[in-house]
Parts: sequence; C-alpha cells; structure tokens
Amino acid sequence: MNTDIQPKSPGYSVQPVVRALTVLRYIAAGNRCRKISHAAKATGVNRTTLIRILATLEAERIIEALPDEGGYRLGTGLISLAAEALNDRGIVPTARPVLCQLVDQLKLSAHLGVREGHEIVYLARETPVSHLASTVREGTRLPAHATTIGRILLAELSRADLQALYADYPLEAYTTKTRTSLAALVDQLAEDRSRGVSWSVANFEAEIGSAAAPVYNHRGEAVAAINVTGHAGIFTEGTEQAAAIEAALKSAAQQISEALGYRGWAADQM
Repeated sequence: MNTDIQPKSPGYSVQPVVRALTVLRYIAAGNRCRKISHAAKATGVNRTTLIRILATLEAERIIEALPDEGGYRLGTGLISLAAEALNDRGIVPTARPVLCQLVDQLKLSAHLGVREGHEIVYLARETPVSHLASTVREGTRLPAHATTIGRILLAELSRADLQALYADYPLEAYTTKTRTSLAALVDQLAEDRSRGVSWSVANFEAEIGSAAAPVYNHRGEAVAAINVTGHAGIFTEGTEQAAAIEAALKSAAQQISEALGYRGWAADQM
C-alpha cells in the first residue's frame, strides 16, 4: 500500500515551517531583524522562537548576518535554490499553459515571442477552433518595429539604444499605419510603454488586430512578450471587448512573469 501523503490543504501545515517562512519573507521584504522584540511583534513569532529560527536559517546559509550594519539579509543558500528553481522553469513551458487559458478566455490566437535585433521570433503559438486562427508558426520571424510583440519589447529600450539599433536600418511599411521614421516610432513606443501594452488595428496586416504585453524575468528584464490576434474589428478601441482583451492580456503576462520570478508588480503597488 502506498503510504505517501500529498498534502493539499492547510490542515497539513507544519507550524515551525510556517513560522520560518514568515520570518524569511519578513527579511526578504527588506527588514533586517536588528531589533528582535520589534521583529517578533511584526511577524507574530515568539521572541525565543524567532532567535532559534534566525540561528537555524543562518546555519543553513538561507540568511546571512550583516556584521557592519547588524541584522540579516537573504543568503547565498537561498539564492542558489532560487536560481535552480528559475532554471527549471523554461519560458516556453511556463508560458504555454497560460497561452492556452488566454485562448479559452478570449477565443483569439495567442503567441509568445522574443526579439532578436530587428526581428521577433515566435516561440509558441496556441489557437482557438476557428477559421480565423493564426497561421503564424513557431520559429517565424517578423519585423519588430511593425508588430505588437516587437513594439512592446522595443519600448523597453532607451532612446540611445533605439537610435543605435535603427541608425542604418530602414523602417519598411507594411500598411499605411506602420511607422517608417525613427521619430514616429519613438513616439509610438512611448505610448506603448505608458499603456503597458502595444495595440494594433491592421497596423501590420490588413483586417488583423493584435495586442501585446511584456514578460519579465526575476531581474526585471523584458525577456519576451505575449500577444493575441484576431479580426481587426474585435480590437476597436474604446469598446468593452477591447477592454476585456487588454485586461486578460496584462493578467496573463503578469502570471508568466511571476512564474519566472518577477516581483515588480508588488513593488509597483506599494
């Protein structure tokens, strides 16, 4: 008989572990535990227990003492564990189930892409059961300046980096809406960055609408972006449908980013 237990509810919680994690999160938030009585009150952990927890975490290199300043910070042992966890979470396997959820929710095609120089490369695609499903394949390359995934990733670059990237590179027009001058592109990217998504109503391809949001890693770097595509009419701005697309897209990008270790969303809300 299999006696292994797979705990799935709070009833299986081990309180000493819960208290240790509470202390660890307290330190991770920037609290150094310099005053034990204050830290005990803030964490709800008994003073004597807190001292023992700190000693144990330090011995295991999960935290380390700050000899000059006093108190503690996260240690190399924890950083190593985090690095191993992040390495095990490749961006494609992490993003794919979220893209599937996005397709189910919006009934639009969803993609994951990265930027390589002047182009974007599609890494994953999920589509609804529809004759309007995307025909873009994984591995497809498209111009960054004219696509939503490309624009939202270019929006992360500084003005100097953009100028260096496109100094001797022509901005080809794909529709009448495509930005073909660096000045016009810079203005468009500023709007994308401010909004948190890039939006297209037939900007790249006639009758096709699209919107993209960035995906961040644990260092706060925009390492990829996701988008949804469909008939241009669905992306008419100012409608409830467009608002629902934008909200769902941002939520999906946040979900993937957090799975990759990004915590900037919480910082932005503080």
